[in-house]
Amino acid sequence: MCVKRDEKAALQLQAVSILRRLKATRTYDELAEETGLSAGDLNRYVNGHVLPGVERARRIVGDVGPAALAGEIEARIDRDDDGYVDNTAVVFDQSLLDLVAGVAVESQDLTAPDAVLTAATDGITFASAMARQFDVPAVYAKKSRETAVPEFVEARQRVTPGIEITYSLPADALEPGDDVIVVDDFVRSGNTQQLLLELAKKAGVTITVVFTLIAVGDDGVESVRNRVDAPVVTFTSLPE
Repeated sequence: MCVKRDEKAALQLQAVSILRRLKATRTYDELAEETGLSAGDLNRYVNGHVLPGVERARRIVGDVGPAALAGEIEARIDRDDDGYVDNTAVVFDQSLLDLVAGVAVESQDLTAPDAVLTAATDGITFASAMARQFDVPAVYAKKSRETAVPEFVEARQRVTPGIEITYSLPADALEPGDDVIVVDDFVRSGNTQQLLLELAKKAGVTITVVFTLIAVGDDGVESVRNRVDAPVVTFTSLPE
């Protein structure tokens, strides 16, 4: 596969960043066992003496990266006895999310969209990371309207009797016919993702993939799959 010089450099540096993050909690021998690379080569990569070749970098990012970073995400998640999931230590670590976004693009072979769509507020950091990977805008749906915006598209969903969720998106935030990746930091019920899909439909765009950083259980993911004719991907899955 022909790789442009800037893409090659970005891939190689991404591979080194992954190895350095893993090395922070592992010995070189442990890292060698996990990656299948020699401890000597890993030492040279981590310390910046040499960059891995393109094919080796692609293997580090696409094959080693997903499981390794998913493990780090799981280790940072706190759950209480009532089932509440606290992913604050994940969504506020922008360097980790930037790595995850790069690994997601490489391992899932994602094609560049025209925009990345998410829901404010916790989804913003991951959406920003994904948007930077493709150099496209990140678009945020909000639960409140901005007073200076004259026109919106909206999606509503009643989650329980007496409780309704509404998300609003400026009408000009997306262009009809755009290819859009929907991303979110967390899916459990699938309610937020379904609202984003409804907004995308009203905006006249095409969803190319729905990508969620953390999924708890299967019900939410399945509810999203039933609503969209596009792949639905989760980076990290946790039991209910």
